[in-house]
Amino acid sequence: MARLGECGRASRALTMVFLYMKLALATAVVLAPGWLLARTFGVRSVSASLAWALVVVFCALAATFALGSTLTLALVLLAAIALGVAALGLFRGWSQAAKAPGRMWALFWGAIVGVLLWIAAPSVQGDGLFHLARARKLLDLDALSLDRVSEFADGSLHPGYAFPLWHGFLALIAKVAGEDPERVVVHLPSILAPLAVVVAFEAGWALFRRTWAAGVTAAAQVAMISFAPGMGGAYVFLSLPATSSRQLLVPAALALALESVRSPSLGLVASTAAAGFALAVVHPTYAIFLWIPFVGFLAVRALWERKDLQTGAMALGALFVPAALFMLWLRPIVDDTRSVSPDADELRRAFEQYRGQLVVHSDTSYNLAPEVFTRAGAVAVAALLLIPLAGFAARRRWSAYVVGGSLAVFAVLLIPILFTGVADLVSISQARRAAGFLPFAFAFAGGMGVLARVVGPLLLPLALGAGMFFQIVYPGDFEYILKDPAPAWIVWISVAGAVAALVIGFVRRRPALEKGAALAAAAFLAPVIGGGLLDWNPPDPPAIATLSPGLVDAVRESVAPGTIVFSDTETSFRLAASAPVYIAVAPPGHVADTEENRPYERARDARSFARTGDLSIPASYGAEFVVVDRLRSRQELDLPVVFEDERFTLYRLTSPA
Repeated sequence: MARLGECGRASRALTMVFLYMKLALATAVVLAPGWLLARTFGVRSVSASLAWALVVVFCALAATFALGSTLTLALVLLAAIALGVAALGLFRGWSQAAKAPGRMWALFWGAIVGVLLWIAAPSVQGDGLFHLARARKLLDLDALSLDRVSEFADGSLHPGYAFPLWHGFLALIAKVAGEDPERVVVHLPSILAPLAVVVAFEAGWALFRRTWAAGVTAAAQVAMISFAPGMGGAYVFLSLPATSSRQLLVPAALALALESVRSPSLGLVASTAAAGFALAVVHPTYAIFLWIPFVGFLAVRALWERKDLQTGAMALGALFVPAALFMLWLRPIVDDTRSVSPDADELRRAFEQYRGQLVVHSDTSYNLAPEVFTRAGAVAVAALLLIPLAGFAARRRWSAYVVGGSLAVFAVLLIPILFTGVADLVSISQARRAAGFLPFAFAFAGGMGVLARVVGPLLLPLALGAGMFFQIVYPGDFEYILKDPAPAWIVWISVAGAVAALVIGFVRRRPALEKGAALAAAAFLAPVIGGGLLDWNPPDPPAIATLSPGLVDAVRESVAPGTIVFSDTETSFRLAASAPVYIAVAPPGHVADTEENRPYERARDARSFARTGDLSIPASYGAEFVVVDRLRSRQELDLPVVFEDERFTLYRLTSPA
């Protein structure tokens, strides 16, 4: 028996290794056209390769939707573009462009993080089900269009994901790998984590031009986002568009924009535009939020040094113009969403949902609670306290980004009139996320460099002690509703310090106080990373949050793709993620609140059906099948039974054709 157990474990390990290799190869295949395009433009960076790859995927998907074809056409177009660009490169010759030194070390440590994420990978839940459902429809349905991938057959486009670029990226990887998209969503973060670390490194290199500072920037970002929350943090969700856009596309766009400011070229500016466009398509609000600190950076840089005006304006234009053009196309869809420019009822719902994260003065005046800035734990608190030190390096670009970017983000989120305006534009739900665009990692790396110059060798033990102290006292508050974040006075000290740093930058014209501080930064981060590793295994989902394998198999075998299935909100949500079917209802919090979607009305209909069993309700939605979950409803329907187990029953509502 022991030998059989060992053989079973070895077999599972080999299966996981094989899956890892397949996902890595499939990701490389999908990214290859972007890598070739970046080389053609003379830019050698992961940031540029990622940006151009998503632009190519966008073009392939757009053609597929226009022709009403399948994902196979998109894959063929990707291959054709790759071959064409490769032929052009061989004919013209590849440009010899510089790349960030030390990038391979970042890739190596990112791969280590990726392996750890494989262990921490949770099952698909929550928003992941929403995105998995879209990727599955792209993979399995024919006659694809923008409307075809929605959860409802009669619904409207989602304002945040109207063009399913990231879902198409996931579906293409699943198709190339020959794997179910659920396995892609669960384990692709292990493949994307090295890319996330490298683009953070490239952003640090573009700003600091110091290898140690670029490494500290990447390490601080990973420690704050992945290790501080435990269980892999947000990195286990790198396969979802919100996380991938924040941890991959934002630093990639920023790295390219900063390089364009420093040494502009046609290739860099074009790559910046590609990154800005890809970010706007994948997650439009994050493109807007990126502009805020970048404008602050350019303003402070101009005030302090009278430099980077032309190149900065060019880089900002590259970030802004393509994204703005996409948002113009998106605007009618956004205007149909109730959470944008909300009425009194929607405001009250948001105030209740995000209590603790908002300071509400009235229905027309509210701002973000300062504690939101401290919720990410020890690294965030240290970064906030280190922001004032940027004033002692005012002649350096990183200082201008830390001071200008921080002041811009603080102003927009903490001043009621500005925050209310942003919330009306993008919704309260999205506006509060702009706090993550404060330059925490840059402030941490730069501040440690200033301290290394001032404190000298004593910084190493002091940093270790501070890291342990902060991790114990301010470990972070990562729950949906804030319970015990670090105190608000830390943020107000940071705000006052940023203003003081702005003044110091005018007065102090001497060379920057700065010195390498990689070891000290590592000493501070070690307790954060160690604490995260102690809480690494994901929890098992509750039984009620799963579907039985028998039901999933029955739906896939007996229900034709594109058919409407009616059930309660939670079961419906999981059915859409498990099979390429449409549903009639879903949890309202996971559905765009538009006139056509009517999420709350649909949920009421589902509750009414659970009480009454009135078959006219699913029939009104065009449903051909009904699923009853006996943990949620005791209804026994007088309909043909397609499948039944101890929990679920799948009924046929209409006769088969």
